[in-house]
Amino acid sequence: MAVWAWQDKRHFYLYALLAAAGSAIGGLIPFFLGRAGGELFLLRRINRVHFESLRTRFEKQEFLAILIPSMLPPPTTWKLFVFAAGVFEMRTVAFMLAVFLGRTVRFGVEMALVVKYGPQIINVMGDLAKRHLALTLLILAVIFAGLGWYVWRKLRGSKDQPEIPSPS
Repeated sequence: MAVWAWQDKRHFYLYALLAAAGSAIGGLIPFFLGRAGGELFLLRRINRVHFESLRTRFEKQEFLAILIPSMLPPPTTWKLFVFAAGVFEMRTVAFMLAVFLGRTVRFGVEMALVVKYGPQIINVMGDLAKRHLALTLLILAVIFAGLGWYVWRKLRGSKDQPEIPSPS
């Protein structure tokens, strides 16, 4: 993808959108495998209490549970989250939308970096992130905490708003 974006800089966003769509469609395989029998697979590897706590956390914020890993670069174990989405019976449309949006962000950033700095930037950024893993994880945690705080405030703010009575 990086080479294509570099060769056709005007349409780099199309490559990001197509890659995101392909990733969302390809993610349906582990998603449906998780639906078909993934619960037994997970229960063999973790105890029931841990499984139920995972289910509860996933059901509260299932969209973000897929969106955020979809945005992260390798070595994120993305397929594990996709498999869990199937096990915990996330709606297929919500799953596809979360994966598509997350992957669009990820691939869009990658393609924009390639257009700006050339295809080598992908390897340079990957090497930097690996060498400074603790700092990379800290920066990502701060970004996602800020995003989570913003979403929480927006959701909380909408609940705190007094209802305006409709004129009768």
